[in-house]
Amino acid sequence: MNESMMGTVPIPRLIIKTSIPLIISLLVNNLYNLVDSIFVSHVSEDALTGISLAAPLQMIMIALGCGLAVGLNAMVSKAMGEKKREEVKRTASAAIVMAFGAYLINVVVCLLAVKPYFSWQAGGNETIARYGTAYIQICMLFSFGQMIQWVFDRFLIATGKSTLFLATLGTASLVNVILDPILIFGYFGFPALGTAGAAIATVTGQLAGGLLGIYLNIRRNQEIPIHFTLHIQRRCVVNILKVGIPTAIMQGIMSVMGIFINTILYQFSSTAVAIYGILLKVQNLAQIGVQGMNNGLIPIIAYNYGAKKEKRIHETIRCAFLYAVVIMTVILIILELIPDKILLLFDASEQMMRLGVPAVRIMSVSFFVSSIGIIFAAIFQGFGNGTYSMYLAFMRQVILLIPMLLLGAYLGNITMIWWGFAAAEALSIPFGIWLYKRNKSSIKL
Repeated sequence: MNESMMGTVPIPRLIIKTSIPLIISLLVNNLYNLVDSIFVSHVSEDALTGISLAAPLQMIMIALGCGLAVGLNAMVSKAMGEKKREEVKRTASAAIVMAFGAYLINVVVCLLAVKPYFSWQAGGNETIARYGTAYIQICMLFSFGQMIQWVFDRFLIATGKSTLFLATLGTASLVNVILDPILIFGYFGFPALGTAGAAIATVTGQLAGGLLGIYLNIRRNQEIPIHFTLHIQRRCVVNILKVGIPTAIMQGIMSVMGIFINTILYQFSSTAVAIYGILLKVQNLAQIGVQGMNNGLIPIIAYNYGAKKEKRIHETIRCAFLYAVVIMTVILIILELIPDKILLLFDASEQMMRLGVPAVRIMSVSFFVSSIGIIFAAIFQGFGNGTYSMYLAFMRQVILLIPMLLLGAYLGNITMIWWGFAAAEALSIPFGIWLYKRNKSSIKL
């Protein structure tokens, strides 16, 4: 798809056309993350708990990469809509340098925080701490492949070349899935590395996808001229950060909340922490349709905002909410029917089945309701107003959620904790509507 199609193809078809490759790529990506957890669960439940505790630190990496990617995507698409090719070039150059800076932040956080974090979160269980530390240290110290992927994949998305993006992520996923059992369990003469093997497979796949992304952009994506230089314009950095920082803060909030949630759940049992780790994987899979559409919406809205095509923007928003409700209704029904089969994939013990089946059923309601907030976030980011996305995320994931989790912990009722997620998502919808009305009244087309 070339850039002109962003402003001419009928909106219902355009959303589907841009979203389907992204949905497929996210499916592949999340499947290999799921495969990681499934393989690790067959090492031991402690190993699964270890990588579940590592999730908040992984969210720090996601926060840096996602913030950069969203800011880049919105600014490049807007510049393309305005026909400012030189601005596209400068923004792309700034993003490449910023990706390297994000990688250095990962390294510093890893060296300073990982060991103290697991000493605290593992509750004195040295086995869980050892499994988790081995996994996350490799993921963070060798995260340069992931940062490369974030940037160069977004170049492809911004120009509508989602099928090429599928190729880069598919390559990363394939490499990971092939290496996972070999390195975790020690096949073909390799040593059995456990969670460290899962991490090595992950970073190797990310590097493979990132290198392919560089190649495809240079050879097949002429709309965005790739120019490697350290002499970047401050204005471009500021524009990317203006949209990206709120997104990074949102992800950072999720990281802090992940630590908070794990701390509460550990009071019940380490099995509860492992279940929450599984639920995060299930959520990622359940929301693939909406998240893929979310990634596709940002450049569509940003392009038409830059091109001042108000009617297309409103039609995009209407279609997005309709598609989200339809997709998540189907997912909700599926999750309500097969929670036991999902848990059995992770070699669930009797205790995990007892606690996990109702958790999956309750949290599936939360997944459905949260899709509304996801679409609102894409709308705000498409308009370059990442701050509103941050406000909404803070309301959903902090202000409304924390009191409900604390109440469930105080009463010793883990079921109330699971229902707290769904209630927080539902109660945040009016706030999202209010922000949307404010955003709509403030933009100029």
